[in-house]
Amino acid sequence: MSALLAFEAAARHESFTLAARELFLTESAVSRQINTLESNLGVRLFVRVKQRVVLTKAGKVYGAQVRRSLEQLDRDTLSIIAHGSGGGYLELAVLPTFASQWLIPRLAAFNAQYPDVRVNMGVRTGTFPFGETHFEAAIHYGKPTWPGTSADFLFSEEVVPVCAASLLTRPVQSAADLLDYPLVHSTTRPDGWATWFASMGVDDNRTMQGVRYELHTMLISAAAAGLGIALVPRFFVDAQLEQLGLVIPLDAPVVADSAYYLVYPTELSHGKPLASFRGWLLHEAAAYSAVNPELAGPPDTD
Repeated sequence: MSALLAFEAAARHESFTLAARELFLTESAVSRQINTLESNLGVRLFVRVKQRVVLTKAGKVYGAQVRRSLEQLDRDTLSIIAHGSGGGYLELAVLPTFASQWLIPRLAAFNAQYPDVRVNMGVRTGTFPFGETHFEAAIHYGKPTWPGTSADFLFSEEVVPVCAASLLTRPVQSAADLLDYPLVHSTTRPDGWATWFASMGVDDNRTMQGVRYELHTMLISAAAAGLGIALVPRFFVDAQLEQLGLVIPLDAPVVADSAYYLVYPTELSHGKPLASFRGWLLHEAAAYSAVNPELAGPPDTD
Protein backbone atom coordinates (compact mmCIF):
# COMPACT_ATOMS: atom_id res chain seq x y z
CA MET A 1 0.00 0.00 0.00
CA SER A 2 2.82 2.40 0.84
CA ALA A 3 4.36 1.79 -2.59
CA LEU A 4 1.06 2.64 -4.29
CA LEU A 5 0.72 5.84 -2.26
CA ALA A 6 4.26 6.83 -3.16
CA PHE A 7 3.66 6.06 -6.84
CA GLU A 8 0.35 7.95 -6.98
CA ALA A 9 1.90 11.07 -5.45
CA ALA A 10 4.97 10.87 -7.68
CA ALA A 11 2.81 10.31 -10.77
CA ARG A 12 0.54 13.24 -9.92
CA HIS A 13 3.47 15.61 -9.41
CA GLU A 14 5.89 13.88 -11.82
CA SER A 15 8.42 14.57 -9.10
CA PHE A 16 9.91 12.34 -6.41
CA THR A 17 10.87 15.47 -4.45
CA LEU A 18 7.31 16.83 -4.28
CA ALA A 19 5.90 13.37 -3.55
CA ALA A 20 8.34 12.96 -0.66
CA ARG A 21 7.38 16.37 0.72
CA GLU A 22 3.66 15.52 0.53
CA LEU A 23 4.11 12.13 2.21
CA PHE A 24 6.67 13.32 4.81
CA LEU A 25 9.27 10.89 3.46
CA THR A 26 12.76 11.27 2.10
CA GLU A 27 13.22 11.37 -1.66
CA SER A 28 15.30 8.19 -1.50
CA ALA A 29 12.46 6.42 0.36
CA VAL A 30 10.02 7.34 -2.39
CA SER A 31 12.49 6.17 -5.01
CA ARG A 32 12.93 2.81 -3.25
CA GLN A 33 9.16 2.32 -2.99
CA ILE A 34 8.70 2.95 -6.70
CA ASN A 35 11.66 0.74 -7.66
CA THR A 36 10.08 -2.07 -5.62
CA LEU A 37 6.72 -1.50 -7.34
CA GLU A 38 8.32 -1.54 -10.80
CA SER A 39 10.16 -4.77 -9.94
CA ASN A 40 6.96 -6.42 -8.74
CA LEU A 41 5.07 -5.32 -11.86
CA GLY A 42 7.87 -5.96 -14.30
CA VAL A 43 7.07 -2.65 -15.95
CA ARG A 44 8.89 0.69 -16.08
CA LEU A 45 6.63 3.42 -14.71
CA PHE A 46 9.06 6.34 -14.93
CA VAL A 47 12.01 7.31 -17.07
CA ARG A 48 14.61 9.82 -15.98
CA VAL A 49 15.13 12.78 -18.30
CA LYS A 50 18.01 14.97 -17.17
CA GLN A 51 17.09 16.12 -13.65
CA ARG A 52 13.47 15.03 -13.65
CA VAL A 53 11.29 11.94 -13.89
CA VAL A 54 8.65 11.45 -16.59
CA LEU A 55 5.85 8.89 -16.64
CA THR A 56 6.00 6.19 -19.28
CA LYS A 57 2.84 5.39 -21.23
CA ALA A 58 2.22 2.44 -18.89
CA GLY A 59 2.89 4.72 -15.93
CA LYS A 60 0.24 7.21 -17.07
CA VAL A 61 -2.37 4.49 -17.48
CA TYR A 62 -1.49 2.82 -14.19
CA GLY A 63 -1.36 6.18 -12.39
CA ALA A 64 -4.93 7.00 -13.40
CA GLN A 65 -6.10 3.53 -12.33
CA VAL A 66 -4.35 3.73 -8.96
CA ARG A 67 -5.71 7.23 -8.33
CA ARG A 68 -9.29 6.07 -8.98
CA SER A 69 -8.81 3.03 -6.74
CA LEU A 70 -7.40 5.10 -3.89
CA GLU A 71 -10.24 7.60 -4.19
CA GLN A 72 -12.77 4.77 -4.08
CA LEU A 73 -11.02 3.26 -1.06
CA ASP A 74 -11.18 6.62 0.67
CA ARG A 75 -14.92 6.89 -0.04
CA ASP A 76 -15.49 3.33 1.17
CA THR A 77 -13.55 4.00 4.36
CA LEU A 78 -15.54 7.14 5.13
CA SER A 79 -18.76 5.28 4.37
CA ILE A 80 -17.99 2.37 6.69
CA ILE A 81 -16.94 4.74 9.47
CA ALA A 82 -20.22 6.61 9.06
CA HIS A 83 -22.11 3.31 8.89
CA GLY A 84 -20.78 2.44 12.32
CA SER A 85 -22.46 5.55 13.68
CA GLY A 86 -25.74 4.77 11.91
CA GLY A 87 -25.16 7.21 9.06
CA GLY A 88 -23.23 7.16 5.83
CA TYR A 89 -22.69 8.63 2.39
CA LEU A 90 -24.80 8.24 -0.73
CA GLU A 91 -23.09 8.59 -4.09
CA LEU A 92 -25.75 10.06 -6.39
CA ALA A 93 -25.52 10.74 -10.12
CA VAL A 94 -27.55 13.80 -11.07
CA LEU A 95 -28.67 15.84 -14.03
CA PRO A 96 -26.88 19.17 -13.46
CA THR A 97 -29.72 21.65 -14.04
CA PHE A 98 -32.24 19.49 -12.16
CA ALA A 99 -29.82 19.31 -9.25
CA SER A 100 -29.08 23.03 -9.13
CA GLN A 101 -32.65 24.24 -9.73
CA TRP A 102 -34.76 21.67 -7.85
CA LEU A 103 -32.82 19.21 -5.70
CA ILE A 104 -30.09 21.24 -4.01
CA PRO A 105 -32.43 24.07 -2.89
CA ARG A 106 -34.43 21.42 -0.96
CA LEU A 107 -31.44 19.52 0.42
CA ALA A 108 -31.16 21.51 3.66
CA ALA A 109 -34.41 19.86 4.77
CA PHE A 110 -32.89 16.43 4.14
CA ASN A 111 -29.73 17.34 6.07
CA ALA A 112 -31.84 18.51 9.00
CA GLN A 113 -33.91 15.32 9.00
CA TYR A 114 -30.92 13.00 8.51
CA PRO A 115 -27.87 14.80 9.93
CA ASP A 116 -25.74 11.64 9.84
CA VAL A 117 -26.29 11.01 6.10
CA ARG A 118 -24.51 12.96 3.40
CA VAL A 119 -25.27 12.98 -0.32
CA ASN A 120 -22.33 13.30 -2.71
CA MET A 121 -23.30 14.28 -6.25
CA GLY A 122 -21.66 13.82 -9.62
CA VAL A 123 -22.97 14.60 -13.09
CA ARG A 124 -24.28 11.99 -15.52
CA THR A 125 -26.61 13.02 -18.36
CA GLY A 126 -27.29 9.53 -19.69
CA THR A 127 -27.61 5.95 -18.54
CA PHE A 128 -24.49 4.08 -17.46
CA PRO A 129 -23.58 0.69 -15.93
CA PHE A 130 -23.64 1.16 -12.15
CA GLY A 131 -21.12 -1.64 -11.72
CA GLU A 132 -18.44 0.39 -13.50
CA THR A 133 -18.85 3.51 -11.36
CA HIS A 134 -18.99 4.45 -7.68
CA PHE A 135 -22.58 5.66 -7.97
CA GLU A 136 -25.29 3.93 -5.92
CA ALA A 137 -28.30 5.75 -7.39
CA ALA A 138 -29.13 8.30 -10.07
CA ILE A 139 -31.68 10.93 -10.99
CA HIS A 140 -32.82 9.88 -14.45
CA TYR A 141 -34.93 11.69 -17.03
CA GLY A 142 -36.60 9.50 -19.62
CA LYS A 143 -38.46 6.21 -19.44
CA PRO A 144 -38.23 3.74 -16.52
CA THR A 145 -36.33 1.28 -18.70
CA TRP A 146 -32.77 1.50 -17.36
CA PRO A 147 -31.49 -2.11 -17.51
CA GLY A 148 -30.81 -3.77 -14.18
CA THR A 149 -32.40 -1.05 -12.06
CA SER A 150 -35.50 -0.25 -10.10
CA ALA A 151 -37.10 3.11 -10.85
CA ASP A 152 -39.24 5.31 -8.59
CA PHE A 153 -41.36 7.88 -10.45
CA LEU A 154 -40.81 11.43 -9.17
CA PHE A 155 -42.76 13.72 -11.50
CA SER A 156 -43.25 14.71 -15.12
CA GLU A 157 -42.28 18.09 -16.49
CA GLU A 158 -43.84 20.90 -18.47
CA VAL A 159 -41.74 22.43 -21.25
CA VAL A 160 -42.08 25.98 -22.55
CA PRO A 161 -40.27 28.07 -25.18
CA VAL A 162 -38.08 30.90 -23.84
CA CYS A 163 -36.04 33.61 -25.53
CA ALA A 164 -34.62 37.08 -25.00
CA ALA A 165 -37.29 39.75 -25.32
CA SER A 166 -35.01 41.59 -27.74
CA LEU A 167 -35.08 38.66 -30.18
CA LEU A 168 -38.76 39.09 -31.04
CA THR A 169 -39.55 41.48 -33.86
CA ARG A 170 -43.32 41.17 -33.53
CA PRO A 171 -45.88 39.49 -31.26
CA VAL A 172 -46.05 35.70 -31.55
CA GLN A 173 -49.58 34.65 -32.40
CA SER A 174 -49.10 30.94 -33.03
CA ALA A 175 -46.59 28.14 -32.69
CA ALA A 176 -45.73 28.42 -36.38
CA ASP A 177 -44.53 32.00 -35.78
CA LEU A 178 -41.63 30.64 -33.71
CA LEU A 179 -40.17 29.09 -36.87
CA ASP A 180 -39.27 32.60 -38.03
CA TYR A 181 -36.52 32.57 -35.39
CA PRO A 182 -33.54 30.26 -34.74
CA LEU A 183 -34.33 27.27 -32.54
CA VAL A 184 -31.89 26.06 -29.89
CA HIS A 185 -31.97 22.29 -29.31
CA SER A 186 -30.91 19.90 -26.55
CA THR A 187 -28.58 17.09 -27.59
CA THR A 188 -30.01 14.90 -24.83
CA ARG A 189 -33.56 15.53 -26.05
CA PRO A 190 -33.08 15.83 -29.81
CA ASP A 191 -36.78 15.44 -30.65
CA GLY A 192 -37.94 17.97 -28.08
CA TRP A 193 -38.87 20.75 -30.47
CA ALA A 194 -40.39 18.42 -33.07
CA THR A 195 -42.59 16.82 -30.39
CA TRP A 196 -43.66 20.22 -29.05
CA PHE A 197 -44.54 21.54 -32.53
CA ALA A 198 -46.40 18.32 -33.36
CA SER A 199 -48.55 18.80 -30.25
CA MET A 200 -49.36 22.26 -31.63
CA GLY A 201 -50.37 20.81 -35.00
CA VAL A 202 -47.25 22.07 -36.82
CA ASP A 203 -45.46 19.71 -39.20
CA ASP A 204 -42.39 21.42 -40.65
CA ASN A 205 -38.84 20.19 -41.23
CA ARG A 206 -37.50 23.44 -39.77
CA THR A 207 -38.45 22.13 -36.32
CA MET A 208 -35.27 20.01 -36.38
CA GLN A 209 -32.94 22.78 -37.54
CA GLY A 210 -30.69 24.82 -35.28
CA VAL A 211 -27.69 24.58 -32.98
CA ARG A 212 -27.54 21.97 -30.21
CA TYR A 213 -26.24 22.11 -26.64
CA GLU A 214 -25.91 19.31 -24.10
CA LEU A 215 -26.99 21.03 -20.87
CA HIS A 216 -30.12 23.01 -20.11
CA THR A 217 -27.99 25.69 -18.45
CA MET A 218 -26.35 26.16 -21.85
CA LEU A 219 -29.73 26.35 -23.60
CA ILE A 220 -30.95 28.95 -21.12
CA SER A 221 -27.75 30.99 -21.50
CA ALA A 222 -28.04 30.81 -25.29
CA ALA A 223 -31.63 32.03 -25.14
CA ALA A 224 -30.68 34.87 -22.78
CA ALA A 225 -27.87 35.86 -25.17
CA GLY A 226 -30.37 36.21 -28.00
CA LEU A 227 -29.08 33.23 -29.97
CA GLY A 228 -32.53 31.74 -30.46
CA ILE A 229 -35.57 30.23 -28.78
CA ALA A 230 -34.95 27.33 -26.39
CA LEU A 231 -37.43 24.73 -25.18
CA VAL A 232 -36.83 24.10 -21.48
CA PRO A 233 -38.63 22.71 -18.43
CA ARG A 234 -40.74 25.49 -16.93
CA PHE A 235 -39.44 24.94 -13.40
CA PHE A 236 -35.87 25.60 -14.58
CA VAL A 237 -36.71 29.22 -15.52
CA ASP A 238 -39.92 30.32 -13.80
CA ALA A 239 -38.16 32.04 -10.92
CA GLN A 240 -35.52 33.78 -13.02
CA LEU A 241 -37.23 34.95 -16.22
CA GLU A 242 -36.98 38.63 -15.31
CA GLN A 243 -33.48 38.29 -13.90
CA LEU A 244 -32.21 36.70 -17.13
CA GLY A 245 -34.17 38.99 -19.42
CA LEU A 246 -36.16 36.04 -20.77
CA VAL A 247 -39.75 35.86 -21.91
CA ILE A 248 -42.08 33.02 -22.85
CA PRO A 249 -43.05 34.07 -26.39
CA LEU A 250 -45.98 31.66 -26.55
CA ASP A 251 -47.33 30.36 -23.26
CA ALA A 252 -48.35 26.96 -24.55
CA PRO A 253 -46.83 24.46 -22.12
CA VAL A 254 -46.70 20.80 -23.04
CA VAL A 255 -46.26 17.97 -20.53
CA ALA A 256 -43.33 15.96 -21.86
CA ASP A 257 -43.67 12.25 -22.64
CA SER A 258 -40.76 11.43 -20.30
CA ALA A 259 -40.33 11.99 -16.57
CA TYR A 260 -37.87 12.12 -13.69
CA TYR A 261 -37.06 8.95 -11.77
CA LEU A 262 -34.81 7.85 -8.94
CA VAL A 263 -33.06 4.71 -10.17
CA TYR A 264 -30.78 2.27 -8.36
CA PRO A 265 -29.44 -1.24 -9.04
CA THR A 266 -32.11 -3.85 -8.36
CA GLU A 267 -29.81 -6.64 -7.24
CA LEU A 268 -27.92 -4.72 -4.57
CA SER A 269 -28.89 -4.50 -0.93
CA HIS A 270 -29.00 -0.90 0.24
CA GLY A 271 -28.30 0.56 3.62
CA LYS A 272 -29.54 3.58 5.46
CA PRO A 273 -28.19 6.34 3.15
CA LEU A 274 -30.20 5.28 0.10
CA ALA A 275 -33.27 4.25 2.11
CA SER A 276 -33.31 7.60 3.91
CA PHE A 277 -32.77 9.63 0.75
CA ARG A 278 -35.34 7.62 -1.22
CA GLY A 279 -38.06 8.14 1.39
CA TRP A 280 -37.33 11.84 1.68
CA LEU A 281 -37.12 12.39 -2.10
CA LEU A 282 -40.42 10.61 -2.79
CA HIS A 283 -42.09 12.76 -0.14
CA GLU A 284 -40.66 15.95 -1.68
CA ALA A 285 -41.70 14.86 -5.19
CA ALA A 286 -45.24 14.12 -3.97
CA ALA A 287 -45.46 17.56 -2.34
CA TYR A 288 -44.25 19.18 -5.56
CA SER A 289 -46.78 17.22 -7.62
CA ALA A 290 -49.58 18.23 -5.25
CA VAL A 291 -48.91 21.85 -6.16
CA ASN A 292 -48.49 20.92 -9.84
CA PRO A 293 -51.12 18.18 -10.37
CA GLU A 294 -50.56 18.10 -14.14
CA LEU A 295 -47.13 16.60 -13.39
CA ALA A 296 -48.27 13.98 -10.89
CA GLY A 297 -48.86 11.02 -13.19
CA PRO A 298 -46.17 9.08 -15.04
CA PRO A 299 -46.35 9.42 -18.83
CA ASP A 300 -47.76 6.60 -20.91
CA THR A 301 -44.85 4.21 -21.51
CA ASP A 302 -46.50 2.23 -24.33
